[in-house]
This record gives sequence, structure tokens and C-alpha cells, in this order.
Amino acid sequence: MAVSRKIIQRRIKSVRNTRKITKAMELVAAAKMRRAGAAVVKTRPFATLSWETIRKVVAATGESVEHALLAAKPTASRTLLVLFASDRGLAGGYNVNILKLALQTIKTLPVGNVDAITIGKRAGDAMARTGVPMIASFTGLAEQPKFADIVPIGRLIIEQFTKGNYQNVILGSTEYVSAITQKANIKTLLPITLDEAIGGATAPRQNEAISFEPNPARVLDRVLPGLLETMVYQALLEAAASEHASRMMAMRNATDSATEMLDDLTFTYNQARQGAITQEIAEISGGKAALEK
Repeated sequence: MAVSRKIIQRRIKSVRNTRKITKAMELVAAAKMRRAGAAVVKTRPFATLSWETIRKVVAATGESVEHALLAAKPTASRTLLVLFASDRGLAGGYNVNILKLALQTIKTLPVGNVDAITIGKRAGDAMARTGVPMIASFTGLAEQPKFADIVPIGRLIIEQFTKGNYQNVILGSTEYVSAITQKANIKTLLPITLDEAIGGATAPRQNEAISFEPNPARVLDRVLPGLLETMVYQALLEAAASEHASRMMAMRNATDSATEMLDDLTFTYNQARQGAITQEIAEISGGKAALEK
């Protein structure tokens, strides 16, 4: 019984130390999530306005507009996947959800016709395990997201697509909805289709004259790459906020589980201690009865 009590005491100490660690990680993740969430809220209107601007430009120019980022590549058959995940684990279902969705999407494409650009160590590891070729891999971007870090990724995407190496580019990331809700999704990044742009645009009024200086093609040359980089940067911010939120909830659940385990272990220890006391009393009473005889 004494040995059992010592084992329980060691377990209580271990669980208590673990709870301190998970609680500290929860607080750190909560602080990072608040900063990342604020950044997401601030940049969303700009990203939305950028996309709406492109829609208006395309709607104003009509089918006469021509640009390399608006045209599909009929000679290409491969797909480029830009995938966001985390560098570290202990983030609940964050990595599982986006990687599962990415693998499901890859299975719907022809075998061997997918390349990847990964952001986050876990995304790179997943693509390596499944045998998907990676043309580039980036780590350490989600800790302190900066637009300058995204520029090389955006330029690489544009270069690979305009060269005709890929038929389309898809983006896999996690949308930050709230501290308890994050949504993994896959969306088309390139080409920016004419039907999609015109379908969501507000058509110009008949008496509203729109002119382009020097011409629509030059305007699109300048604006479209910036839009693409903005979309990738927004995806990075969303992914960072989602990761911190998921980690915060995972550590909170771990802390709650540790508290419940401590309650159970304390109850078990008290039972063992009470049993030991009862046994000692019984031995004393038995000894006294034997002496009286």
C-alpha cells in the first residue's frame, strides 16, 4: 500500500507539472492569436477591395481584355498546389484538417500531375510522405507574418504559371472564423477566370465613363500581381491566426483534462491513505485483543 501511494504521488506531481506547461502554452497562444486575429480583421477589407477592383477592371474591358494571369494554359496539364500548414505540432486539428483536405483534392487530380509549394514544416513533411514533388518549401513565416516574406512566393507562382508550366494554381489554407472555429478550404488562385470576375463585379453605369492610362493591359500588368500577392498574404495571416487559435483551444482542453486527472488521482490517493489508516487501526485492535486473551 505504501508503494502504491508513492506511485500515485509521483503521478500527481507529474500531472501537475504538465498542467503548468499546458496552461502557459495556452496563454502564449492566446496572446499570439489576439495579435494575428487583429491583423486578419485589418487586412480583410483591403483584400476584398483589391479583388473587387480587378472585377471592375475586367467587367469594364469585357472579353477584349487579355492577360497571362487571366488565360488558362491549354498546353499544360499539371496543377500547382500552394499549401499552408504549421511548423510545429500541438495545434489540435489544425494540421489534420487542412492536410486531409489537400490529400483528398490531390486524389481527384491525375496521378503525378501535381507539384507543391509548401509554407510550414508540416505541409512539407506531408507532401514528402505522399510523394508530391515540391518546387519550393518555406518555414518560419507564420510566427511574425510580413508582406515582404510573401513577395518571393507570389513571384514564383506568377513565373511558373506565365511560363505555361501549370494549367492552374490552387491554394490550400485555413480561414480564421473565430477563436473556436477555423475552416480549411481549397480555392483556385490562377487563372483568374473572366466569368468569375465579371459575375461578381458591379457593372458600370451607362453614363459612367471608365478610362485606362495608358491602356487596360498595362493596368492589369501592374495590378494583377499585386492582387495575387495580397491573396497569398491574406492566406498566411488567416493560417497564422487559425494555428494560434487551434493551439490555444488544444492547450485549454489539455489543461482541463489534467485538472480532471488530478481530481481522480487525489481521490484515489485519499482512498489508499484511508485504507492504510484503516488497516493500521485494525492491526492495533487485533494486537490489543490478542494481549487481553
